[in-house]
Amino acid sequence: MDTRILVVDDEKTITDLVGIYLRNEGYQVTLAYTGADAAREILTNEFDLAVLDIMLPDIDGFELLRTIRAERTYPVIMLTARDSQGDKIEGLSLGADDYVVKPFRPLELVARVKAQLRRYMSYGTRGQAEEDSAIISFNGLVINRDARQVTVDERPVRLTPLEYSILLYLAENRGRVVPVGDLFRAVWDEEFMSSSNNTVMVHIRHLREKIGDDAQSPRFIKNIWGVGYTIEE
Repeated sequence: MDTRILVVDDEKTITDLVGIYLRNEGYQVTLAYTGADAAREILTNEFDLAVLDIMLPDIDGFELLRTIRAERTYPVIMLTARDSQGDKIEGLSLGADDYVVKPFRPLELVARVKAQLRRYMSYGTRGQAEEDSAIISFNGLVINRDARQVTVDERPVRLTPLEYSILLYLAENRGRVVPVGDLFRAVWDEEFMSSSNNTVMVHIRHLREKIGDDAQSPRFIKNIWGVGYTIEE
């Protein structure tokens, strides 16, 4: 099955160049130069990943991200000309999976696309559940590793691939404290830097919201300040 990618940027030169690089990797690429065109593509077509520019002339990238996250869990990479921590946190808070600042090298973006797609495909969103499921179950939370499905008190929970990977890694290591750096390296497959801590915090907050976990009185994920996170046995 072809891997389908949506690329959105009002700078046509950038959009077309990214499209060329991604098509050279064998991906099926759809290009959009306005937020309105992108919104129509998002609502009418299925994709496996989206690359969204934040600064668009009509509908900004954050609004497009909201539209995607209302129904879809596929990875989203945000592009921006502003190296702003506030923009990054807002994008991550809305469910973005990665963030690339302009100017960027096309091969760097291609590498990030590949990394997100590897996680997405292993998450199994497009796969079939197997009968013999490897189940992790504790305190009303159930993770079906074969089906890549999560339920809380028998209620299905829709997670992004990153959120699922965080939860699975913590669940597989429950009973011990996982340092933030270890969690970041395991899930993002990148070297941990000081700014990475905010990235982890934002995704943990989103994950908690979805599984109904109160940070002040956690049922599942506990924050060990200055160290990391843990899920107790």
